[in-house]
Amino acid sequence: MQLDDKICYCYGVSMRKLMNFSRRACPKYPSQMTECLGAGTGCGWCIPFLIKIAENPDAFGIDDLTPEQYAERRKTYIKTQPKHAFEPS
Repeated sequence: MQLDDKICYCYGVSMRKLMNFSRRACPKYPSQMTECLGAGTGCGWCIPFLIKIAENPDAFGIDDLTPEQYAERRKTYIKTQPKHAFEPS
């Protein structure tokens, strides 16, 4: 994946934005990554990636995935998550 590819699909946040935010803000806790345009507060798929970026933005990379593979894995993730009580079955 490239720097301008989306990591958080729910809010359209790119890897570049997340890495720059992490470098600037130096989050003490990974959950502070949500301050970057709400990343991680939607479906939850990107949370493991946000944690890695928060830990070390310069070492992070998911070059082994294409944007298409990343999107496909997210689809699978969303399909396998339990439904919320307020969502129709």
